Amino acid sequence: MKDSILVINCGSSSLKFAILANAGQETLVEGIADRLGTDESSITFKFEGKKNEIQLDIGSHKNAVDQIKSWLNSHPTIEHSLAGIGHRVVHGGETFSKSVLINQDVVTGIKKCSQFAPLHNPAHVKGIEVAFELFPGLPQVAVFDTAFHQTLAPEQYLYPIPMHFYREHHFRKYGFHGTSYRYISQRLAQIANGSDQQGVLVAHLGNGASTCAINKGKSSDTSMGITPLEGLMMGTRSGSLDPSLLSFISQAENISFESTLDILNKQSGLLGVSEISNDCRTLEEAMESGDLRAKLALDMFAARTAKHLASVATTLESIDHLVFTGGIGENSSYLRQAICNHLKALNIRIDSDINDNAPRGETLNISAKDSNTNVWVIPTNEELMIALDTISLIQH
Repeated sequence: MKDSILVINCGSSSLKFAILANAGQETLVEGIADRLGTDESSITFKFEGKKNEIQLDIGSHKNAVDQIKSWLNSHPTIEHSLAGIGHRVVHGGETFSKSVLINQDVVTGIKKCSQFAPLHNPAHVKGIEVAFELFPGLPQVAVFDTAFHQTLAPEQYLYPIPMHFYREHHFRKYGFHGTSYRYISQRLAQIANGSDQQGVLVAHLGNGASTCAINKGKSSDTSMGITPLEGLMMGTRSGSLDPSLLSFISQAENISFESTLDILNKQSGLLGVSEISNDCRTLEEAMESGDLRAKLALDMFAARTAKHLASVATTLESIDHLVFTGGIGENSSYLRQAICNHLKALNIRIDSDINDNAPRGETLNISAKDSNTNVWVIPTNEELMIALDTISLIQH
């Protein structure tokens, strides 16, 4: 029976993939092609509990998809069960407000949105074109990170700059991590009856991090902007700051505007402040052994996350639920506690014992008894959302 979906997530120098069966509930194989574009590129397959790494002769997205195809050739049962391919696409601009079956017009639309995501969208297009070439006849679907936030009101998504920039160039807030937020909203509705009619705050915290307010199941505000640089401090991104700082850095270092933006995107955030790492686990270990820079970086991250949660909450009538998700949100009890400590004015409190002993990978309510808001840890599953969207569009 053809019921499995190949999910492809192309980054600028990586390609993550998974094949999901049984309406997305079962992962048959998953893996990642890393360091694409270099001589050290490789692809790893995780199948039946075993990992197998293959060096790539040519470190290209095409070669990575070639390897997936040849792996499938040697596992014909899985290959014959493929019903379609789902692609994660970072930026859908105003063109795409929901997932779509891919045709040439869709590819053109994704290319047009590349001006807002120059690292990601061209990589997605490559992945899509290669998949069409290697899997002819299989229907393919694009699932957009920005689509969930197309429900924002104009007063939330417009920037206070001359309106002709929006009219002529579509410069506005788009927001990201939408596939994750949509999953969390649906998952929460399964475990907290009626939450789809309530006010929900979500902190998606990973190397990229953002917050979102979900009002009655729809995104009402989010912290990321026209690009993922706006909002929270992140692994290597600065997040929001005084725009004049770009000019100061550019003049002080005698570097171009592009080089300055590069610093804000790739050398700032947890990495820039700690001068150690962008990885939260490394920083928590360093903090425990007394490193003050690591503690400062983590505490700044917590303070800014809380600030952006409070900010997006202004679009809700009540804050009934707060959800932590993403690699950091799911696994860092220190940061969950530090963030909630900053939200005491909103009467959001967590039970420290439950928080500290939260088992990895499980859905859990960590609120204190006297908290006005339910606080949850819910692991996200973007691959499942992509698979479900793909199945639903193929079947229509």
